[in-house]
Amino acid sequence: MAKAIHMMLRVFEETRSLAFYKQAFGLDIAERIDFETFTLVYLRNDEADFELELTINKDQTTPYDLGNGYGHLAVCVDDLDAEHARFEAAGLNPRKLVEFKREGKLLARFFFVADPDGYEIEVLQKLGRYQ
Repeated sequence: MAKAIHMMLRVFEETRSLAFYKQAFGLDIAERIDFETFTLVYLRNDEADFELELTINKDQTTPYDLGNGYGHLAVCVDDLDAEHARFEAAGLNPRKLVEFKREGKLLARFFFVADPDGYEIEVLQKLGRYQ
């Protein structure tokens, strides 16, 4: 059986991206591998084995065009209201809290935030299938 191990995002400014992912999600550098033309930075925290791989291409002179194919990365938290307030206080500009229901049953509570490169991240309350 396959196991998901990481997701890769190309980022324009390494320092800005590292600061965002640390402040927003407590992700620390698990490994940094420097090559002649690019750098790979693997981020993780103690909550899961899954890592976020940031790729920094050294010849990139302008921000990436995300196009229309990217969806979002999702994380879940114990206290969504507290995290939303923390994001607001930190100036991370979270969007509004949303309750997603079907036939009157709460399926999910979440908000979205964009990283410095414009990648969307969904922050979900631990609930139901989102554990």
